[in-house]
Amino acid sequence: MSDRVYLDWNATAPLRGQTQRAFAAALSATGNPSSVHAEGRAARRLVEGARAQVAELVGAEPANVIFTSSGTEANALALTPAIESAAEKRPREKLLISAIEHPSVRVGGRFAKSALEDIPVEPDGRLNLAALAEALAGVSRPLVSVMLANNETGVIQPIAEVAEIVHAAGGLLHVDAVQAAGRIACDITALGADLMTLSAHKIGGPKGVGALVRSRDDIHFPDPLIRGGGQERGARAGTENVPGIATFGAAAAVARAEFAEETARMLTLRQKLEQGLCAIAPDTVIFGAAAPRLPNTTLFAVSGIKAETAIIALDLEGMAVSSGAACSSGKIQPSHVLAAMGSSPLLTRAALRVSIGWSTTQFDIERFLIAWRKVLPALSKELKNKRGIAA
Repeated sequence: MSDRVYLDWNATAPLRGQTQRAFAAALSATGNPSSVHAEGRAARRLVEGARAQVAELVGAEPANVIFTSSGTEANALALTPAIESAAEKRPREKLLISAIEHPSVRVGGRFAKSALEDIPVEPDGRLNLAALAEALAGVSRPLVSVMLANNETGVIQPIAEVAEIVHAAGGLLHVDAVQAAGRIACDITALGADLMTLSAHKIGGPKGVGALVRSRDDIHFPDPLIRGGGQERGARAGTENVPGIATFGAAAAVARAEFAEETARMLTLRQKLEQGLCAIAPDTVIFGAAAPRLPNTTLFAVSGIKAETAIIALDLEGMAVSSGAACSSGKIQPSHVLAAMGSSPLLTRAALRVSIGWSTTQFDIERFLIAWRKVLPALSKELKNKRGIAA
């Protein structure tokens, strides 16, 4: 048994056994998918088979799946004023995003900063729908980007309602489903999304592969990010990453097959975790607890505890968790997600994220709770000492 417990699945998920085998098999495909000889056709079959598997995961047509190098690239491809649809071929004038989006969305893609507008969220982390409708009033040809589930809190957004508001205003809706895929239902048609971003390594596939999925084939990117050959039907030039794409497809197939069972199992583990956390420290705050959340994600805080110190202490106990704050150039920055939810700076600095997946067991949760119970007194003592010095 490993001495380590991996509880940072929202950062990246381990490769499954099925995906490892798919990757090893795809490495032997030496042909270029654009070549017409037998080797090229064999590589093309791997790519197109994976395209069908990824499409099936989100209820799309295979022809509407565009493979990219990552979810970040897929977001950047989607967020362009030049995006066209059958109903509207003129440039999009404005990009509206929720205040809790991933940094790859918050930078605005190829929209000018002046064309970017944040939409606030409620204290529970869900989008303020009234504010969205108000922001869309009078806007011509908007593009709206709202994530399906937040990577820090796990809070699930009311995407179907968002889609109704956006489409009534004549806009297009892009949904970042990177954290949601394989954990909750992500049917692109049922949600009403026009575009959806996915990432392989969040569902047990390899790093370095993502996808942008269209709900219909009349959505076009006349000005792709990467130009050159005609790969990905002209939307993304460059020879396809055949092993990565094939493994992405395998991961999507497994995620789809195990979806219902895994969702229920992870929810049970999450509930056990949160009950244990509150038993250890009754003043524990579970962020987004009043909203629907991913079954695998808990972001919690005990006021005054420093997240970075807690992560190190837990790491020494064999626990791999992360913080609700983003680290940039070695400096811990306050979480923009928790700030948007109105969390106090004291709680924001204390936020710890535990995220689980297909190999997480009840024993792993029990081991984490034992470790947390062990390190919390020392962390609290450190806090009290610092307060005493300050006094």
